[in-house]
Amino acid sequence: MRVGSIVFRVTDLAAQEAFWSAALDYVPRDHEPDDDFALLRPRDGVGPNVSLDEHPSAYELPPRIHLDMYADDQQAEVARLKELGATEVHWDKRPADADYVIMADPEGNRFCVVQA
Repeated sequence: MRVGSIVFRVTDLAAQEAFWSAALDYVPRDHEPDDDFALLRPRDGVGPNVSLDEHPSAYELPPRIHLDMYADDQQAEVARLKELGATEVHWDKRPADADYVIMADPEGNRFCVVQA
């Protein structure tokens, strides 16, 4: 068994599809577009898909699940993601020597950028 797709509940499908496509260099799968669902796949074919389901859901803090994304140049990736609309999330309990930066996509879904 393996992870095939990670699914995010979203409220603005088009905006989230644009963000995650650019953030991860993913492309839409080849199919007729849906009004309320998008599946993005890695351009190079390596890694799980990301699915976006336009469906209302409760927002929880701290989130029950988040992505850890590994970067060779963490500072450059954090800056790039901010340009795409992500925000940095400050957490009082984050250790000073942490190898990760906590971020949120434009709808608040959290993820970390980890120095690889």
